[in-house]
Amino acid sequence: MTIKTSALEKLLGFLAVAGLIFILSVRTVTAGSVKVVTRFGKVTGRVLEPGMHFIVPLAEGTTTYNTKKVIYETTSEDKQKGSDADYKDYPVDTNTKDGQQVDIFYTVRFSVDPTKAAWVAQNIGNEHALVEKIVKTESRVKVRNVPREYTATELYTGNVANVQGQIEDMLRPLFEDNGLTLDSVGIREIKFTEQYVNAIEAKQIEAVNIETAKNRAEKAKHEKDAEIIKAEAQAESQRLLRQDLTPDLVSKLWIEKWNGELPKVMSEGNIMDVSAFTQ
Repeated sequence: MTIKTSALEKLLGFLAVAGLIFILSVRTVTAGSVKVVTRFGKVTGRVLEPGMHFIVPLAEGTTTYNTKKVIYETTSEDKQKGSDADYKDYPVDTNTKDGQQVDIFYTVRFSVDPTKAAWVAQNIGNEHALVEKIVKTESRVKVRNVPREYTATELYTGNVANVQGQIEDMLRPLFEDNGLTLDSVGIREIKFTEQYVNAIEAKQIEAVNIETAKNRAEKAKHEKDAEIIKAEAQAESQRLLRQDLTPDLVSKLWIEKWNGELPKVMSEGNIMDVSAFTQ
């Protein structure tokens, strides 16, 4: 009985050790990620694709990298809590070409190139190190420098697409050299100082007022010109009429309009027919 119990205990112990070894040796890689295998901390170059894999327990470990889209976003502190970005940071402050201070809020969307995951593990580190050393550092430098090539007016009036395109063109090769695929760079907002915004709004109001006054002046001028033209036309018409109204024409018009009856006159309240005296 004692022998049987001892054998059972050994079996259970063996199974427990085997189970532990199995657990330690299994690595499950989820969709949208890869794992780079290290042995005693050294990168082996082996990359595990999504699925179940076995590694040497205790001797080997893995580092996980997202191959899905990852978002790095700069936003204000009060909005960071509500953001769904994977990595959050503060906006970049910089100056325009003409010295205006601005804060730039932007988003970078990227992913790790699975074919370069081993290189990333060897040369940069894990995903957090990748974001800190490449995504954050490079993007903030470019976002700080590119707007300095533009005046505040150019940025304020909608030249953001050019700035965004320049930054994206600069970052793309840098990302590729460091094992990343850049999906997009988006400038969500360029925030100017309150004084500058007020000054721009005052200028816009002034411009509107000037344009309104100009339009009114143009309208008054057109109305005056129209009146002058109308008066000149009437004067010309009267001049031509005076030229054409000869004595012969007056006599002719009078005869054409006379109905053959002599005019009647009033005398002491009675109507006298002038025609009686002509017989």
